[in-house]
Amino acid sequence: MCGFPTPTDTVTPRQPRGQERAITGNRQTSWAFADAFVAEDDALHWARDRAQEVGLRSVSPGTGAALRLLAATVGAKAVAEIGTGTGVSGIHLLHGMRPDGVLTTVDTEPERQQFARQAFRTAGFASNRARFIPGRALDVLPRLADAGYDLVFCDGDRLEYLDYLAESLRLLRPGGLVCFEGVFSNGRTVDSGPQPTEVLRQRELLRAVRENQELVPSLLPVGDGLLCAVKR
Repeated sequence: MCGFPTPTDTVTPRQPRGQERAITGNRQTSWAFADAFVAEDDALHWARDRAQEVGLRSVSPGTGAALRLLAATVGAKAVAEIGTGTGVSGIHLLHGMRPDGVLTTVDTEPERQQFARQAFRTAGFASNRARFIPGRALDVLPRLADAGYDLVFCDGDRLEYLDYLAESLRLLRPGGLVCFEGVFSNGRTVDSGPQPTEVLRQRELLRAVRENQELVPSLLPVGDGLLCAVKR
């Protein structure tokens, strides 16, 4: 395990007072409010619909808003994305990046990338704002430039996340960010019962990021868990 409370641990919550109780008393309501806080436009809704049609799970609106914020925070000009999907996360990243920024996005399914191209156009981004590379991430990433990226977003094969981490450390400039989507695994990451290999790998990733002295980590409770770390 990675140091998170197990179901048998006792955690004493801080008791809210007054109006704060009404706001924080219902966790599901709070998460729903966070998802609705940054409104999504027609291009994002279109991309989400395409993802649902092909059986893909998109990042949550709250996760997308966090990615947009993080890209803006580092003034991202070059971002690498593992897992294009139908363009939901890419639109959020592009909204946060500099106006001259370029998103390099990798996916094993070129037909999904065609959906993303259309979604980016609908969102108003010029064609030169995104570079689409079809292929397996671990075949593509070694061809990308050392220290050439401000942010790397990983939403690909969960079994390869530790390998993505190693590649991200090479790709990122000092002060750059790496982010991993879905590290809660629908709550299974902190479940004490027997878990599949994918979940065990997530625990290994969490431990590796937390213990790496080259990284300043944080685990954001948005969507299905967004693990982020700044490269020193």
